[in-house]
Amino acid sequence: MHMQSRPDATALDQRTIRKVVWRLVPFLMICYLLAFIDRGNVGMASLQMNHDLGLTGRVFGFGSSLFFVSYFFFEVPSNMALQRYGARLWIARIMITWGLISAATAFVSTPTAFYALRFLLGAAEAGFFPGVLLYLSYWVPARYRARIVATFMVAIPAASFIGSPISAALLQMDGFAGLRGWQWLFLLEGIPTVLLGFACLALLTNKPADARWLGDEERQWLTAEIASEARAPAKVASMPLTKLFRNRYVLCLALVDVCASGAGSTLSVWQPQLLKSYGLSVMETGLLNAVPYALASVLMVWWGRRSDRRQERRWHTVIPMLLIGLGLFGTSLSGSLVPTMTMLCAVLVGAYAFKGPFWALASSMLSNTTAAAGLATINAIANLLGGGLMVNVYGWVKEATGSYALALMPLGILTLVSVVTLLLLSRSGGSVQSEIGVA
Repeated sequence: MHMQSRPDATALDQRTIRKVVWRLVPFLMICYLLAFIDRGNVGMASLQMNHDLGLTGRVFGFGSSLFFVSYFFFEVPSNMALQRYGARLWIARIMITWGLISAATAFVSTPTAFYALRFLLGAAEAGFFPGVLLYLSYWVPARYRARIVATFMVAIPAASFIGSPISAALLQMDGFAGLRGWQWLFLLEGIPTVLLGFACLALLTNKPADARWLGDEERQWLTAEIASEARAPAKVASMPLTKLFRNRYVLCLALVDVCASGAGSTLSVWQPQLLKSYGLSVMETGLLNAVPYALASVLMVWWGRRSDRRQERRWHTVIPMLLIGLGLFGTSLSGSLVPTMTMLCAVLVGAYAFKGPFWALASSMLSNTTAAAGLATINAIANLLGGGLMVNVYGWVKEATGSYALALMPLGILTLVSVVTLLLLSRSGGSVQSEIGVA
């Protein structure tokens, strides 16, 4: 039953969404938290591992970027599999395999082995993020989506906020039981992911119609509400997968996402080395590395709520992108620790505040039948260019110039391109403007 046809619909609406949020979002946040710890802990591990394995900056950057290459190729097939087999089974599969591969990284002994496991890690994790976005679209009406997505995605900066000090502490286990600190880091951060994967089988429910933890009236209302939204017209209608990869809205949205994806991915891999270049110890590096992520964790939730409250997506996406660009160019020109930290905070606050409004915008432009492939395509392209390419570019520029800060300049230029793309996309026609919520 549609909420507006009942006098008590507001109370039913709020009660149902509250139950959904408390049942699903905290657990999915913990899962995503571990995903980003396992994806990004290579940055802290590099403080010891690169010396042990003889990895140059270029080799380390290439190996790290292979995660995003396999992520690109397996992202869409993984999301289609989730749609076919259900989130409960497929998210469990993703987590168990990525946890095992992350733990196995502890035993690499050559650059080739490092390359192989980073590639496999990307293949294993592919589909988790767009899969959760798709899964939440089954449970959360569109008007609540920016704040819920932002709340879920706070796990990304929280992963570095929590993970950096933990990883730094694990590096201090160097020599225990004959293993290096970076080996303990991969082992002890990979095993919990496997355990959470098995917990998915018990805790996740595929769709509202199957949710016995909702009351009959709540279940009926939510099922009808989501079905009603699925029938609404969308800018990107049903189409074959080959055409989806050529659709201008999908490609433009992917290019827009490149700046935030590239900023987050590049800094997760390289920021520890950038900070350590100022003469910090490993523990000081880990603690200081966490500061921008703590700030981003708070502000991204506030920004997502603000976007929902105002029902505005365009400028709530553009402003964080401008903050990313300002921070990147500022870091490139900075020569001391305090201004560098200030600019890194700006970059990461922008990169994560961007996500709630952007993914609400992107979801609104995709029809129900294209959501699984469309969200995965946007995320896959953005990760390939923003993560795979820019992580490499950073390594190349750093080796050529000897400067960790100057290596951020290409990413700053890319951010400006992304800003222009979104502004042009959002004014390309009246229907598009109303679709994405231009104020």
